[in-house]
Amino acid sequence: MPKKLRLTGDPAADKLLSDDPFALLVGLLLDQQFPMEHAFAGPRKIADRMDGFSITKIAEADVEAFVELCVQPPAIHRYGASMARRVHALALHVIEHYNGKAANIWKSGKPDAKEVLRRLKALPGYGDQKARIFVALLGKQRGVTPDGWREAAGAYGEEGSRRSIADVTSPETLAEVRAFKKAAKADAAKADGPADGPAEVKAPAKAAVKAPAKTPAKAAVKAAAKTAVKASAKGKAAVKGKAAVTGKTTGKAAAKG
Repeated sequence: MPKKLRLTGDPAADKLLSDDPFALLVGLLLDQQFPMEHAFAGPRKIADRMDGFSITKIAEADVEAFVELCVQPPAIHRYGASMARRVHALALHVIEHYNGKAANIWKSGKPDAKEVLRRLKALPGYGDQKARIFVALLGKQRGVTPDGWREAAGAYGEEGSRRSIADVTSPETLAEVRAFKKAAKADAAKADGPADGPAEVKAPAKAAVKAPAKTPAKAAVKAAAKTAVKASAKGKAAVKGKAAVTGKTTGKAAAKG
């Protein structure tokens, strides 16, 4: 039997997520650039403003009217307008492809884990990472364990991990998952951070500064200067030599006189 979800700290929000598969899909859709527990509380906010949470109501609503509903404080997301449009598109997709029943994504035709993953990746607003996290959430907390589900979920399917919302079952595990994400983000920042970037930028700059010293024009000036110095030295030597010869000649002439 599926576990009762405890993702948000709000019993009413968690009950909606536990009872409505589409609400769970929407929660994970909102889970980006926003605290996890607030993202998964999004469906409850929508329900409070639409007199109940209904995929049909969402799909049939005017898009701009739905956006206005979602951005009312407290908004469903920090980027409320764009995420509201994604929620609306998700509702339309599930109605068109799964007869309005989100659970058909993992139930219709008794799909294996690879097929479930493929179907999730095709959802508006989902991608590879979200799809794998949802497979892990289904397997770990919803009792949906098709063949190969842990492999399809990747690292998110590891037993005892604290990587994603799939591992949140209490305030304590929520804190552990948040700490893991923070550390992972810091590691990624170090790998792509400014420490490496400027070194690559500075190297050409230094080379550019040194390069002018070796230009042909300057080299020519230096060569000409050296030549002039040598010529001057030779000239002085010649003058001295001539003076010495002249001196000897004058001496001889004096001796004769």
